[in-house]
This record gives sequence, structure tokens and C-alpha cells, in this order.
Amino acid sequence: MAQPSKNNVTGMSALLKATIAAVKLVAAEEIMPRYLKVAHQHKSDGSLCTDADIATQTILSKKLQAICNVPVLGEEMPEEEQRAIWQSAHEGLWCVDPIDGTSNFVHGLPYFAVSVALLREGKAVLGVVYEPVSDEMFAAESGRGAYLNGEKLLGHAIARTMEQALANVDMKRLRPGLAAQLATNPPCASLRNFGASALEWCYTAAGRYDLYLHGGQKLWDYAAGALILTEAGGYAACIENDDFSAGDIWQRSVIAARSDALFAEWKNWIRAQKD
Repeated sequence: MAQPSKNNVTGMSALLKATIAAVKLVAAEEIMPRYLKVAHQHKSDGSLCTDADIATQTILSKKLQAICNVPVLGEEMPEEEQRAIWQSAHEGLWCVDPIDGTSNFVHGLPYFAVSVALLREGKAVLGVVYEPVSDEMFAAESGRGAYLNGEKLLGHAIARTMEQALANVDMKRLRPGLAAQLATNPPCASLRNFGASALEWCYTAAGRYDLYLHGGQKLWDYAAGALILTEAGGYAACIENDDFSAGDIWQRSVIAARSDALFAEWKNWIRAQKD
């Protein structure tokens, strides 16, 4: 996925503005009053879920369907329901992660977000990622550019070489040989991971990370963030192939970067590592 045409940027649509307003309102009413106070439980896959996740998904779904009446696919739904919605949503769907980074939310780490994307024909046409603690709203529409708090998000590339670059890397789902090389002999200056995929995309879009790598994300992890990155002028592919949109929607790997030169070098280095 490469940069969109700069000539297509025409400002935020009424649809995007309404989505932003809905996300901010639900975050203020359902998420932040529960921050540092909410009980939690573990789902069958071992991940955490809280009352805030459930309440946010329920109320946000209603508000989004009032804006555009298509089905909502949410992270906190059973997998069978998610797959059924994906298969049957011929007019499009909303994809919602009510709290991306629930473990951070539960433990009091201020690095979590609400992520919302509107998909048409399987591709995101609108994306919103809101970090309520810092009050940062990342947003994008296909062909219209990306925004941070209403201002055009152009991003900035700090590193000029791989040796200078700051990379966000999630090790958990990487091939053992690749993970070992990154842990012991990384090609970049430093590695980070804070456990909120949607924000990782947005921070890469903003140039806060130069490079990004993840071994496998769900639809709600990347739908909004990938659109924001590419509309900000960044680049993304899968570990296995260059066409990010062709990856498995339920377990899609990510190679991404702010600049085209670093993206090519990062991608080549990753693919050259052997197990």
C-alpha cells in the first residue's frame, strides 16, 4: 500500500465528523469514568475484557448505526457472529474495537484507544482511532487524507537510516528466527511495544515510530489504523507478500514504515531472516 494522491485531499466529510463526535462522546461517558476502577475477566483466548469494553461496544454500535445503518462487527462478539457478519454484510459494515489495549486500560497504563472503521467491499473507507487520555483523535477517509485533532496529518520521518530508526515490534506472533534476530541483533536503533495495535499504526503515521512490525492482527486491529497510515503517506505490506489488502483478514501480518526508503529496507531485512 503506497501513498494516496495529494490532489484528492478535500477535507473531512459530514460522515467522518459525525463518527468522530460519536466516538468522543462514548469514550467520555463509558470509558474514562471506568478508568482505573473497572473489574475485568479473561476471555477464552486469554485476553482481557471489562465492563467498559462491553458497554462501549454496545452504545457505540447504536450510535454508528444511526449515522450509517450497516451491521457492526465488534471485537467483543463471539467469533462465529463476527464471521457471519463479515460474510453477509454486502452493503458494508462498521468494525469496532471498543478498547484497543484493554490490558493497559486495566493496569492503568495510559496507552489505549477506541478504534472504528467503516468498510465497503471489504476495504476501509473511513477510520477513526481515539486515545482518550491524551485526547488525540486520529482519522482518515480513503482518498481524502489523514488528520490528527482536525489538522492534516502529514507525519514526519526522523530517521534517515535503519541504524537510526525507532521500531515498534510485537514479538509474540513472529517466526522464532526473526524474533531472535530482532531481540539479539536488531537492524535499527531501538525497539518498542506498548500493546495497542491501532495506536501503533497511528503513531507510525505521525512519525513517532519510524518502523512497525506485527506477526498477526485481527480485522479490528488494523482496519482503521492501516487506512490512517497510508492516507498520511506511509507504507504497509504483509510479511508474506507486498499486497497488504490480500492478507488473511483474521490474522494479518504487518510490515510498515513512514518513508518509502526505510520501508523497502525494513521489508527486505525482515524477509531475509531465516528460522
